[in-house]
Amino acid sequence: MKTVTINRLNKYVDKEVEIKGWVYNRRSVGKIWFLILRDGTGLLQCVVVDGECDKNTFNLEQELNQEDSVIVKGKVKKEPRAIGGYELGVSEVCVINHTTEEYPISKKDHGADFLMSNRHLWLRSKRQNSIMRVRHQIVKAIRDYFDDNGFTLIDSPIFTGNSVEGTTTLFGVDYFERSAYLTQSGQLYQEAGATAFGKTYCFGPCFRAEKSKTRRHLTEFWMVEPEMAFVELDENMTWAENLVGFIIQRVLDNCLIELEVLERDISLLENIIPPFPRITYDEASKILKDNGSEFKYGNDFGAPDETILSEQFDKPVMIHRWPANIKPFYMKRDEHDHELALGVDMIAPEGYGEIIGGGQREDDIDILTNSIMHHDLPLEPFKWFLDLRKYGSVPHSGFGLGLERVVAWICGTKHIRETIPFPRTMARLEP
Repeated sequence: MKTVTINRLNKYVDKEVEIKGWVYNRRSVGKIWFLILRDGTGLLQCVVVDGECDKNTFNLEQELNQEDSVIVKGKVKKEPRAIGGYELGVSEVCVINHTTEEYPISKKDHGADFLMSNRHLWLRSKRQNSIMRVRHQIVKAIRDYFDDNGFTLIDSPIFTGNSVEGTTTLFGVDYFERSAYLTQSGQLYQEAGATAFGKTYCFGPCFRAEKSKTRRHLTEFWMVEPEMAFVELDENMTWAENLVGFIIQRVLDNCLIELEVLERDISLLENIIPPFPRITYDEASKILKDNGSEFKYGNDFGAPDETILSEQFDKPVMIHRWPANIKPFYMKRDEHDHELALGVDMIAPEGYGEIIGGGQREDDIDILTNSIMHHDLPLEPFKWFLDLRKYGSVPHSGFGLGLERVVAWICGTKHIRETIPFPRTMARLEP
């Protein structure tokens, strides 16, 4: 008898199989009882009928508890009314592990803190399982997009000796006899990669010691950061919008069942087809003013401002050419207005905020050196970074896409903590 997984049952109709998994639920109707089985690939209705299985199996109904681990044997049948369109006519159930305590996460409502404290178990639930499956497809889509478009994966280090986005949000660590930091971004190292390989990307965890408790922030998150030599701002924006369009299409192709579990309105996602609207910071500021916002020109956009802006469009909107004093030191200035930096932020629809930040990098060594000093940063840790401008400097651009924010938007989740297996926030370091 072949051991199979639930997601492959369509290949075994009318065949005897065994499935290894866990009890998700059970219910009875007269001389029939139903075992809902999960195996990590899906849910399956298993039908246990008196006379069609051994007595020990039929009598298990009252003994089985949620999350007991079992091996179920039987014949696969097509059943459009059942979960996933198939069911199993059970011949035998073998119990591997019988839980002696009531499973902590029941059908009743639980508070967010309780669920996060039991995250290791909450991941088994249908909703959380669906979110993680969507996340998996997004990660795969990101890698496929860059791998198929001539990018080389160059891993950036987690330990760094310098700041990327500013010193106030760094996690400092003892590094033998000197200080080091957990990386805020892998971008600086990708600039080295781009001059060696042309187009590179890194994809890994980043850390921000930002004292924020909003639903959009984590202290540890994942980010993909491409960097491209001989690419200026407009082409950079095209790469960014095409990446998002590719991700959306991949999810729609592979995750309709998960999106249905999440009750996501897929019509809103089906509309996300490049090109996306592009507006300047000045144009965005006018939109905010016209919509009654008290936004002050020269500031970064807050969550309410991003929500107002996103409401004006049914696709992500890209905002470019920002006041230089609110952008990082490495951002190139607009040749027509040196008060503006060639940066771009992509704001997701439906109030999900910024999902991409990037821009064109300063390629002139003298300007970059002055910018580092202007930001009161020490020159020595950036010596290697300046070398990239000393030897073969070219126009280059890139961006960073925050994975969890994209997962939150696509899944329609209310809080970003649901989008990563084990979230880290100001108040949570366990499990």
